[in-house]
Amino acid sequence: MVRPCLRQSTSLIAGLAVMATLLITGGAPSIGRAAGSAGPAAASGATVNIALNADPPALDPAASSALVDRMVLNSICDKLVDLNSKGKIVPMLATSWKVTKNHLVYTLTLRKGVKFQDGTPFNAQAVKYNFDRNMAPSSIRAGELAFVQSVTPVGSYSVKISLKAPFSPLMSILTDRSGMMISPKAGAAEGANFRDHPVCTGPFMYQDRVKGDHITLVRNPHYWRKGYPKAAKVVYKIFTDVNTEYVNLESGQVDMTDTLPATEVASVAKSSKLALVNKASMGYQGIWLNVKSPPLNSQAVRQAISMLIDRKALVKVIFGNTAKPGNSPFAPGDLAYDKSDAVPAPDPTKAKQLLAKAHASNVSFTYLTTPDPIATRFAQFVQSELKNGGITMTIQTVDFGTLLNDTTKHNFQAAQLGWSGRPDPDQNIYDFFVTGGKNNSADYSNATVDSLLKQPRTINSNAKRKADYDKIMSILHTQVPYVFLYHPNNLFGMSRSVTGFTYVPDGIIRAIGMSKK
Repeated sequence: MVRPCLRQSTSLIAGLAVMATLLITGGAPSIGRAAGSAGPAAASGATVNIALNADPPALDPAASSALVDRMVLNSICDKLVDLNSKGKIVPMLATSWKVTKNHLVYTLTLRKGVKFQDGTPFNAQAVKYNFDRNMAPSSIRAGELAFVQSVTPVGSYSVKISLKAPFSPLMSILTDRSGMMISPKAGAAEGANFRDHPVCTGPFMYQDRVKGDHITLVRNPHYWRKGYPKAAKVVYKIFTDVNTEYVNLESGQVDMTDTLPATEVASVAKSSKLALVNKASMGYQGIWLNVKSPPLNSQAVRQAISMLIDRKALVKVIFGNTAKPGNSPFAPGDLAYDKSDAVPAPDPTKAKQLLAKAHASNVSFTYLTTPDPIATRFAQFVQSELKNGGITMTIQTVDFGTLLNDTTKHNFQAAQLGWSGRPDPDQNIYDFFVTGGKNNSADYSNATVDSLLKQPRTINSNAKRKADYDKIMSILHTQVPYVFLYHPNNLFGMSRSVTGFTYVPDGIIRAIGMSKK
């Protein structure tokens, strides 16, 4: 909320930009490769350096809420299932699954011969431990797994997941942090400190980190996919300035960046030594409005803010007209995407009338953002738009970790934060707008919305699900706990010396097959 993740989105904007067309694909391993089968090539001794635009706050699947967390966790932790390059759900630690006709019981068959990085065996008891941990009230994953009644081991390598009611997003949810398996031994020993010493079954093992500087992972020598990972080491280097990321890519200090400045996209696309990965994402970006904090507790004020922002101009000015203006959490391609995402034209006159009718004069509030230059330009654009409607917005810059902490605790008025998106629409809206949701930064509550959000979780008809989401968006557009502004592109810069990278539509850089020439 996501915070990407909430938020799944690291710094709300640092990374959107462009419409160049070069897509890099490579020879990443087949997700379904059986343990013990030969990989296509020998592992190398290479170190792959990847730039991140924020410091990951929590390397723990149960506590994570940021995209930069997911970037690192996907190298440390395998999941029960994953997404392939086409965005389809495929086996990972679960080799197959069956669902009963009433959609209440999922039986997963687990991969044999897998061990956690501390030597603990991966089995059905480990899966139950992880579900119990993620379903605990303190876990950010609790809302995602609220429909799970119980998880029961059936022998050593099969688990039965029983649901309280049919839950259509379940398998999609297990492709992300709720499906990441951590070592029960390490989880019990570390407790809340697990985020600083993560242990999973993934291709790379955590070695060390210097906060604000780097995170180092080393090859897991006992990884179950023979021949993987390709690199001996992956180092995630932290840069809070997207321009600095680019300079380090150009100089060869990093091999790949998780974003690029819009001004440099064309040059990367033409470069003989760099390559550009640019694809539409599943996510959205915008502004949280705390509905309990005056003057944003006024619906009229929130509506006026939304009306004053020219979404098309915002995208053109800040992102070189490369992101897609939007007005919903559903990006093109989402089964819930429709006219609810239609971009409204700015209407300063109506906004002023709303404020006058509500006797809301001299409206002012503070807006939290990160120090990233693009995020700053974004904030300044919004500030100027609101000023035209007589609203004063003070910009306050904080580091990304503070931004997540303050929004999670509702300790803010307005905040620039988005979501990187997930395959199922439920994952892009439920936890953000249901009463008490883990990612509901606005502290928003509406009984009708709560009821409508629950309905599409229990039905399998896409048409019926979409109809419910259309109704929800009609209410959210009226009450405006969040100002939806645009859908970003997933944008990576990469050295042409990098081999084995495969793009996956969730926007996560998977390092397992990456190496260097």
